[in-house]
Amino acid sequence: MDKKALPGNLPRPNPLPGCPMAAAFAAIGGKWKLTLLYWLAHGESHFAGLRRRGAPITPKVLAEQLRELEADGLVERVVTGPVPARVIYRLTPYGATVLPVVEGVRVWGEAHLERTRGDAAPNAAMGCADAIG
Repeated sequence: MDKKALPGNLPRPNPLPGCPMAAAFAAIGGKWKLTLLYWLAHGESHFAGLRRRGAPITPKVLAEQLRELEADGLVERVVTGPVPARVIYRLTPYGATVLPVVEGVRVWGEAHLERTRGDAAPNAAMGCADAIG
């Protein structure tokens, strides 16, 4: 399955038509999407800010994940100036509807880390310890 967003940021097709689980995973599945939604729940950010926060995310993958989130209507990209334009990413009102899911996954992950004695985030910026308000 090709996970890249379609040109023009059109909604992406559901890989299993009629299956809500497939639709959800297509929209928020992926290695970084839930984390990006979590970070954006705490405030809008420039691409560079997200890049700094997610040091292990390559710029290519970060751009792909943001394009997919934008194509699914969860994130909006706002150009703030002339070329080369600074761009701000923020949750859309529709994107805010997925935050209970993101918070549920975060809480489960916290319990899972305790159960498996997982390591804490290497730095506070990458951490996801704060609840979504």
